[in-house]
Amino acid sequence: MTTDTTTLKRLYLMQVATLPPNVPIVCYLVQTDDDKNILIDSGFSVQFQAPPGWPNPEMGKSVIEQLAALAIQPGDIHQIICTHFDLDHCGNNESFPNAQLVVQREQYTVAHEGHRRFAAARAHWDLPVERYHFVDGDTTLLPGIDLIETTGHVPGHMSVLMHLPVTGPVLLTVDAVTHQGNFRADRQGAPMDLDADKAIASTRKLLELAQREHVALTIFGHDAQQWSTLKLAPAYYE
Repeated sequence: MTTDTTTLKRLYLMQVATLPPNVPIVCYLVQTDDDKNILIDSGFSVQFQAPPGWPNPEMGKSVIEQLAALAIQPGDIHQIICTHFDLDHCGNNESFPNAQLVVQREQYTVAHEGHRRFAAARAHWDLPVERYHFVDGDTTLLPGIDLIETTGHVPGHMSVLMHLPVTGPVLLTVDAVTHQGNFRADRQGAPMDLDADKAIASTRKLLELAQREHVALTIFGHDAQQWSTLKLAPAYYE
């Protein structure tokens, strides 16, 4: 993996909703020094209605509203890193007309072949295939951003490692490890993990990665306690 940090400038964290009892729903924006805007996930749809069996979320400012506060319009997003196609991660993908969609091929294939887990979100991810950039396994997307395949929560789930110029290496576990308390080798599978054994293996992979890359900050996907301590947009990490 590269340690070149010259192309990354800022990382914004955005909490766009909260699921009961206190589960943050989040997105991320990475900006590069050549003025690229890269979104990581897009949160719940602005028209989100909870499917049967889902709790109703408390909706905050959507990703589109939070981007607008940074003077970024939907057409200004160059890429969306689609970590996976759960409803709370891809709900506004279709709202970014110029964005290339980056996803693990396995996740797209499983969803496209009709896995019921991803059916409710289909309108948000089943977009023209030419808009997609498929990756297979661990991949350097660009200098400073590495996509880490972390299957288990769903097939082809992705975590993201980035190298910021001041903060240093930052690891976004996303839903591979949703809470800091699970970031240990002896963790158990979580209720929403489709394959507990692979989720545990992916956690161990991330633990090894964090040690090897001397990660300065690990951000967990739905950890309310941690998110209450982080800098949220319009503040940023650089």
